[in-house]
Amino acid sequence: MDLQERISRRRSAHEGRIIVDRDHLSPVVHRPEPVGRGPVLEQLLDALEPLFAGTLPPPVAVVGPPGSGTSAVVTALFDALNEQFGGTDRAIATTTRAGSTDPVTWFVTVDGRRVQSPFAFYRAVLSGLSSDRVPESGVGTDDLRERLRDGLARPDRHAVVAIDHHDEPETLGIDAVRELLAPVADSVATVAVGQREPDEHAGTTVTVPAYRDHELVDVITDRASTGLAAGALDHDAVRDLAAWADGNAHDALTALFGAAVLAREDDAAQIESHHLEAARADVPADGVHVGRPLSLSATRQRTLLVLADLEPTDRPIDDLASAIADRSSLTAGTVKRFLYELADRDILERVQLPATGTGRRPSTVESRFPTIAFRALTTASIDDGA
Repeated sequence: MDLQERISRRRSAHEGRIIVDRDHLSPVVHRPEPVGRGPVLEQLLDALEPLFAGTLPPPVAVVGPPGSGTSAVVTALFDALNEQFGGTDRAIATTTRAGSTDPVTWFVTVDGRRVQSPFAFYRAVLSGLSSDRVPESGVGTDDLRERLRDGLARPDRHAVVAIDHHDEPETLGIDAVRELLAPVADSVATVAVGQREPDEHAGTTVTVPAYRDHELVDVITDRASTGLAAGALDHDAVRDLAAWADGNAHDALTALFGAAVLAREDDAAQIESHHLEAARADVPADGVHVGRPLSLSATRQRTLLVLADLEPTDRPIDDLASAIADRSSLTAGTVKRFLYELADRDILERVQLPATGTGRRPSTVESRFPTIAFRALTTASIDDGA
């Protein structure tokens, strides 16, 4: 924490602001240097060692349980490698000129949660290779593929592409990614990031273990020390939070973020035990990362916002769909389709209700993600309509 951050925390405490920097608290924002992950970073550097000799490494898989920091490790290392290899400040059009002789390797992380089509994938990769704006419309997938081929046409131009969350529902799997990269296969290496290795993986695997309690204490303390006002969180609460999260940094940071949001809404000077208790209760056991619902379309996010507002929570799906439709521009049929779709994608969970007669037992849906953090982080608004 630099001197300016220290001063800001002191001022915030006296001004009654409990949250100093929301990004430092957010469970979907990665820190430049992940806490307690030095050995894993070294293992990943070992896997990428051939790059330092000017050749591409074999396929790499980075795997770990939920909340172990696989995404944070890869993102941090790729950012640092881009600075060392000098690829991020070069436009493709410049680096491919005959007068530019320096070799370049780009390191690109593609978020599989937000990239679900070949067009979106090529656009994400090109955005990582160049500071030039990549069109969102007006061009086709073939055009973007040709831009990528041209950008990597020289033998001293390489890219390492990491596909994050490759093993989640509705994402582009690593096989699809390799097929899309086939035209530039001699210039690109892939890194699959997720909870498990790709099928028939034949390369190096870097395993990221769950956090130990003392490591998770350091992670929470690091976030709280920069994101919260001085004195906002008691150290005993940090230890309790780390023990409760059982090695899952996402759950710990989401609960911390949720508790800070609740304390701010109460105009509290500190995060109290009841804030932490409510925030922990909002994080489902074996739930999904809050980034999953945040990657949905604005219409589906608004649907989830209304769903989280509805009381009581044990209403049949048909009733829920009608209630959500009444607060949006969607029809009940469309909302019902959304709810079933989101249940199929594990963002919601279908739960059977007690039988009300001789017919089929009704069911409802429950959120499998932390709703407090989702409400605070989504850019969608119920007032915008669906």
